[in-house]
Amino acid sequence: MICYDLSPYVRSISTFSFDFCLLCVRCSFEIIAELLSNRYFAHLNELAWYGKVRLPTASTQWMQESWQRSVMVSAAYVALIYAGQKVMESRKPFGLSMPLFVWNMGLAIFSILGFIRMTPEWVWSWRDNSFVYSICTASYAQGVTGFWTEQFAMSKVAELLDTAFIVLRKRPLLFLHWYHHVTVLIFTWHAYKDHTASGRWFIWMNYGVHALMYTYYALRSLRLRLPKQIAMVVTVLQISQMIMGIYIGFTVYRVKSAGNQCQQTWENLGLCFAIYFTYFLLFCNFFYHAYLKKNNRYTAGTKPTAKLSKEEQPEVEQLKEDINANISGSTIVTRSTARRRAQKVD
Repeated sequence: MICYDLSPYVRSISTFSFDFCLLCVRCSFEIIAELLSNRYFAHLNELAWYGKVRLPTASTQWMQESWQRSVMVSAAYVALIYAGQKVMESRKPFGLSMPLFVWNMGLAIFSILGFIRMTPEWVWSWRDNSFVYSICTASYAQGVTGFWTEQFAMSKVAELLDTAFIVLRKRPLLFLHWYHHVTVLIFTWHAYKDHTASGRWFIWMNYGVHALMYTYYALRSLRLRLPKQIAMVVTVLQISQMIMGIYIGFTVYRVKSAGNQCQQTWENLGLCFAIYFTYFLLFCNFFYHAYLKKNNRYTAGTKPTAKLSKEEQPEVEQLKEDINANISGSTIVTRSTARRRAQKVD
């Protein structure tokens, strides 16, 4: 595969040239093709829901050899975002309401199933053992929970398609959105290759938050008006997840520093601190601007619309509604930007 030897492309990488963008895309397709190959899914010949699924040794071995490819996929993802936005500059936005609903509902159902299947083992790990056991012993990486752990890691590639809907619908794209997707993918694959024990908590929390979040997105894609408090609860749960991630990281650090065994490498622990701390800052900043700051996305632009013509008012209101329908793509609509956007709407 071309992805194994990137040395001839170092110059292209340093300049982020068009050739490098093409290389990223090509490597991504090769990686996805291998993920879908019989070699990778050969071990999935038993039921994932009712039956016992053996330790996913094939996927573990593949991840240990290939987790770095998550970096290449992430680079291709960022390149495609840039290219997609350039292509869409001169085009009208796509509606995609029904495909967006189906996509979000599918991810919601997947997250609900994962949350249900991970919960019994998660409860057992700290109730029948201890909190330290739950973050230092990776007994969850086998059986049914092992299967849903594997699917969790693979789902981080699929979730990159969230951004395609934002780009194709020409919605505002926050740094938080694409940064979160990129770093979660890399961190998850890096942790999965060693069956990081604290991943039990990270996976369980993420399944739970995503179950609610994607259900909310699905309902909003149908243009249903939901109370502001629901969106706030989703963001609060996300922030709580980051706080718990930081606390778990500190606990693992203390256990390992005391010379005790804990199944998480120092390298992965460093990544854990870095991403969860930055997530915490970014989500808190988002919460403040989206819900607390004066002229936030729920209140800004309401007065200026009264001064606009009857033809302009529905368009501005629809723009605000679309922004609210996707937390990851939301932005602050001030009075001045509301006027400018009303003039730009076709």
